Amino acid sequence: MNERIYDAIIVGGGPAGLAAALSLKDNNITDILILERDKELGGILNQCIHNGFGLHTFNEELTGPEYAARYIKMTEEAGIPYQLNTMVMDIQPVEENGKVFKAVTAMSATYGMQMLKAKAVLLAMGCREKPRGALNIPGYRPAGIYSAGTAQKFVNIDGLMPGKEVVILGSGDIGLIMARRMTLEGAKVKLVAEIMPYSGGLKRNIVQCLDDFHIPLLLSHTVIRILGEKRVEGVVIAKVDDNLKPIPGTEEEIKCDTLLLSVGLIPENELSRNMGIEMSAATRGAVVDDYLQTSCPGVFACGNVLHVHDLVDNVSKEAVTAGKNAADYIHSFGDQDTTLTNAVDPDTPLMKKFAARNATKNGVNPNDIITNADGSMTYTLPCINCPAGCIVQVTLKDGVVTDVSGNTCDRGETYARNEVTAPVRIVTSSVKVSGSDKPVVSVKTKDAIPKGKIDACIDAIRDLTIPAPVSIGDVIIPNVADTGIELIATSPASAL
Repeated sequence: MNERIYDAIIVGGGPAGLAAALSLKDNNITDILILERDKELGGILNQCIHNGFGLHTFNEELTGPEYAARYIKMTEEAGIPYQLNTMVMDIQPVEENGKVFKAVTAMSATYGMQMLKAKAVLLAMGCREKPRGALNIPGYRPAGIYSAGTAQKFVNIDGLMPGKEVVILGSGDIGLIMARRMTLEGAKVKLVAEIMPYSGGLKRNIVQCLDDFHIPLLLSHTVIRILGEKRVEGVVIAKVDDNLKPIPGTEEEIKCDTLLLSVGLIPENELSRNMGIEMSAATRGAVVDDYLQTSCPGVFACGNVLHVHDLVDNVSKEAVTAGKNAADYIHSFGDQDTTLTNAVDPDTPLMKKFAARNATKNGVNPNDIITNADGSMTYTLPCINCPAGCIVQVTLKDGVVTDVSGNTCDRGETYARNEVTAPVRIVTSSVKVSGSDKPVVSVKTKDAIPKGKIDACIDAIRDLTIPAPVSIGDVIIPNVADTGIELIATSPASAL
């Protein structure tokens, strides 16, 4: 059994874990180890091939694999060691020579059982999806029921299609994005049902993923029964009342072979609970103080394991703070006068922020159109350039934009002008690879293409197979769908 003492051990090699590791290194902590249970670093970002990441961190719009690749490169350049395919089984505080270390039990095929010790531990395990069992939907347990994230992995990583006729329950961002992804791959998405009277996803995703493809969003509706024994044959949906109870007489049967569940995320906190760390009923993550330190001194939490974030950029920012605070703790390790010992307070700014984060879900109804007295038309639409989703008013007369208001940046004005005259979109998808360790690589148009060219772009790549190796940024098609725009790879693939 291997034993080793580190300054810091990070559990999780996703965006939070990598940003925390780099922050530790920037604050003069060098004896660091990242433990990641998957076969590669990057976490969930590797399967999130859509764009929309990095606007705050890198001041440009990236796909998930591109965002992860930048952090992985920085981590490797900083010489921070990591172990892949390594599962952390347990973490417990242990006293040794008057000092309290954290004993980390980890298991891997390469290193076997390891008993590692650290002055500080950073929890960055991310989150997981709520399963069907949490919903209490009656019916059999037929094939064809998946969480949206599982379906995302099948399509974007494994190159497999979960089904052809799809109903999605829940309008969280993953569900909305999978509505578009399944449509682009040739499936028919019948509808997205949302039990709440508002969508749980960003406005930009409602526009890009539902409105662009004419996919209905039924608010205040839910699935009350699943039909089929061996394979899903359909679902029964119903409208719900103000108490979220199905209203008798509103039932409707929808034929489908696949049901995707996008009903929320839960911080992955089995390790935290086993340690006896105090948990928050509001976030379902650990209760932390202003230093992001849990009730166990020297154990810090950041990213989606602490509370579910809307933006990965905010995950990275929070992890940088956690890394700096952990570094301060390590520098003062054993000195009880200077060790961070703020009492854990549930009423911290973080908790208050979480309680308020859903307060602005009800937005302006998008795509409102008003005819003015002078014959001009004023459109009200959410900007999709960034997650802020500014509600912009655009006035159009005789095909010319005469006024734009409501935007908070120049990009918002450019988007609004284009949207009512010549709308454009960045297209993300995947391409099959031969002679590779991966069945597919993710791709995107290097710039936005005319919205009317999306189908032609997808047709151009649907049956395309490219040879390995592939690197991020490689040009796959120089002029996709005669748009003058390059189609480039956004994830790598090695040759066998």
